Amino acid sequence: MAQTAGDVAYFQRGSLFWFTVITVSFGYYTWAVFWPESIPYQSLGPLGSFTQYLADHHQTLLRNGYWLAWLVHAGESLYAMVLCKSKGITSPQARLLWFLQTFLFGVASLSILIAYRPKRQKRT
Repeated sequence: MAQTAGDVAYFQRGSLFWFTVITVSFGYYTWAVFWPESIPYQSLGPLGSFTQYLADHHQTLLRNGYWLAWLVHAGESLYAMVLCKSKGITSPQARLLWFLQTFLFGVASLSILIAYRPKRQKRT
């Protein structure tokens, strides 16, 4: 979706690079939290050693951090709705896209919305 008159439907997809990094990282984190016994630690070098240490000694911290990360993403997506309203983005479809993109990718999406400066319309 592109900008339209008045920017009421403004939406911009985030960077594919950052979305890939976030998806792989969060996927690995999910794997470490829920299926740590299936991770091939020795094949992952220092990352594997560190993950195995955390899984073996700090499972509660891993789990709590996982759910905290989702909670932060939920908060970011709610803040995106506040930003949409303050920036004049009123299209339900655009707002839904901002909400979902920010929920899934956090600050990689939210930073785009924060940086967005709608054009001021002249009052006649």
